Amino acid sequence: MANDGEQTRQSRTPEEERLWDVLQSVKDPEIPLVSLVELGMISEVSVADGQVLVRMLPTFAGCPALDVMRDQVEMAVREAGYEAVKVGFVFDPPWSTDRITPEGLRKLKEFGLALPSPCGEAGASESGLVNVACPFCGSKDTDLESIFGPTLCRAIHYCKECQQSFEQLKPV
Repeated sequence: MANDGEQTRQSRTPEEERLWDVLQSVKDPEIPLVSLVELGMISEVSVADGQVLVRMLPTFAGCPALDVMRDQVEMAVREAGYEAVKVGFVFDPPWSTDRITPEGLRKLKEFGLALPSPCGEAGASESGLVNVACPFCGSKDTDLESIFGPTLCRAIHYCKECQQSFEQLKPV
């Protein structure tokens, strides 16, 4: 169900659509190749009486980059000509890796991250952390080395085929 936000394109005003385009330029501080929109973290953008409201879904509640992302979103909206900006985090619905857009998935793979299996995909393990395809050679002959990666949202794997260690974006 990858999408670019809870708001459907059909329900957006031209002004809101412009702001979604502006937010496309805000990159994830830990994976600068992919935008917050592509990660599915922006759930709503609305404009009323010159006031912009942006609602974001955190990937993990304890993510240390949340303040940075909020500040970057606010700055991008202000640079687009809006003075009154409110950026807030919402937790319902919770963010899921299924929200990542196809372009976001492509960029994550290009960055060298193993992609999470879509929820309910045939052959996916219950945890989503075993038989993960290597982003370098595609082999599923991989081992989970550590569920604890460099950030809360990543795990570390080893590919027996190409003998590369790699990170996986944890499925949520």
